[in-house]
Amino acid sequence: MAGHRAAADFRAPRVGRVSEQVEQEAPEPEALCDVAALAAEAAGAGVLWKHTAAGRQLDANVVRLAPGARVGLHAEPELDVLLLVAGGAGALVSGSGRRTELRPGVLVSLPRGSARSLEAGPEGVSYLTVHRRRPGMQIRRAGG
Repeated sequence: MAGHRAAADFRAPRVGRVSEQVEQEAPEPEALCDVAALAAEAAGAGVLWKHTAAGRQLDANVVRLAPGARVGLHAEPELDVLLLVAGGAGALVSGSGRRTELRPGVLVSLPRGSARSLEAGPEGVSYLTVHRRRPGMQIRRAGG
């Protein structure tokens, strides 16, 4: 057929060499925490887990809001954030007043610059947030 190459024309990649390089140079994937278990066992409120690996490109946190607690209206001017509800229930309210119900498994995109607040339900709410890592603090001389 014109425009199509026969199967015999395709060559298999040299898998041995590539896989040897991957094994020698690439970091290993690893499980960081059990988000569902953290959400199920959590009492109180605050940060339950924080991604702290050196050299990471992402920041991630598992947070729990106590029953009825709120995070006031705020916006992240520089970073897009993903929020995945792990346990409990609550609501996310946009700056325009649009309400999104939060329950386990709901994944919310929080674009940079978007205003929002969070409200925990009667059981509280636990969630995972993930965003690009912020640059570290730099100490500079005053005036320059």
